[in-house]
Amino acid sequence: MDTPLRKDQENPLRGVRPNIVQSIRAFRVHDLQDAAARLGQHFLYANLAHAQSKQDVLDLIAQQFTFPAHFGKNFDALSDCLTDPLHKSGPQPGFIVVLEQIPATAKFDKEAREQLLDVFRDAADYWADRKIPFRCFYSFL
Repeated sequence: MDTPLRKDQENPLRGVRPNIVQSIRAFRVHDLQDAAARLGQHFLYANLAHAQSKQDVLDLIAQQFTFPAHFGKNFDALSDCLTDPLHKSGPQPGFIVVLEQIPATAKFDKEAREQLLDVFRDAADYWADRKIPFRCFYSFL
């Protein structure tokens, strides 16, 4: 016999602002992926555990988000891929993004981590201006 879903199981994002970048905390990746599917939103996931440098981080994001081959592999290009071309491609239903295990290494220090998260904060603001949800969840290695 199926048990009915509790309200928090139906929508684990209830109470999460529609345009935010925040620590993944109590959320599980699978639940966020299910929420994206239920909401009809894009789910973008990148596991960055094997990255050591900014270049590694950008390479892994590009591969796992399936960015075009011409992706410039810098923070400006990342910002571009998360915003304008998607907006110009037609109506967007929203985004749930997970950046798992962002590295903390000598070649990807606190400043680089903040720059990366700022790109996603700017994307959240960009989509907020267009009334489209963009939620990004992250964890550090």
